[in-house]
Amino acid sequence: MERRIVETAEAPAAIGPYNQAVIAGPWVFTAGQIALIPGTKDIAAEDVAGQTHQVLRNLRAVLEAAGSSLDRVVKTTVFLKEMSDFAAMNEVYGRYFTSNEPARSTVAVKELPLNVLVEIDAIAERAPA
Repeated sequence: MERRIVETAEAPAAIGPYNQAVIAGPWVFTAGQIALIPGTKDIAAEDVAGQTHQVLRNLRAVLEAAGSSLDRVVKTTVFLKEMSDFAAMNEVYGRYFTSNEPARSTVAVKELPLNVLVEIDAIAERAPA
């Protein structure tokens, strides 16, 4: 199976030994996206709602660079620093996934990179060629 690396300046560069996404066959597997503003080391907001918006904008940019979109996502994993932020994250998440919502897991974790509040990764289908 062919594997291709996805990189875009429209989303934050990887901050470690990984790629923004990998295309494998008809699938796109994204790295976890956090609330970094592309081209900077700045975190977009201090609250989980603002961070979730930036995370999903970053995720959308990576998917589009891979020939996919949020509409083609089949599975996400949401990592929250605090499960008490679930409702605020979920409200914003619902604005980006409005139909054919993907399967999702949400877990609380002890800590996230750069001390952000939320991280989201995705698996999506590529658009037909």
